[in-house]
Amino acid sequence: MELDFTFNDVLSATLILFAVIDILGNIPVVLDLRRKSGSIDAGRATLVALLLMVAFLFVGENLLKIIGIDVNSFAVAGSIVILFIALEMILGIQLHKTKAPKTVSIVPIAFPLIAGAGTLTTLLSIRAEYPRSAILIAICINMIVVYLVLKLTKPIERFFGEGVISVLEKVFGVILLAIAVKLFGANISQIILP
Repeated sequence: MELDFTFNDVLSATLILFAVIDILGNIPVVLDLRRKSGSIDAGRATLVALLLMVAFLFVGENLLKIIGIDVNSFAVAGSIVILFIALEMILGIQLHKTKAPKTVSIVPIAFPLIAGAGTLTTLLSIRAEYPRSAILIAICINMIVVYLVLKLTKPIERFFGEGVISVLEKVFGVILLAIAVKLFGANISQIILP
């Protein structure tokens, strides 16, 4: 049986999602939410985020067709959203605010922290470039990493230190910025010159 994707497809999709989800960069947020709520159910948060992402991967495109938007247009819009996420990471600014409710495992950890607008937009954006099966594997790999990070947040923070986590956030921000430019360039031509 021949696979419809390559190792490079899976690796690229995994790194893109890893940069957008930015679970390492969100460790300070997770720690703050854990302090406020007392505990976070890592398994529940990861499962809900996984289900949201997989559902959006499979029905997101059909949903777009219903409202009359093609994948290339969504990819361009997604690249702009990714650009803003990258700017937040690089510049250390926050362009949107979310309130932390009492139950944090689902909201805001699973949604919107892990499977938020940026992640869902990215899923459809990269769908224009990578096979769905490669993206599905990339989602699963990222959810394993998310689960481990949520489970081991405190030891990870002690191991890396605040400075290293800050540097990682900036590095992934620059990578994400480059991805946004690439997605924009690859899809804008399809819209302007179909």
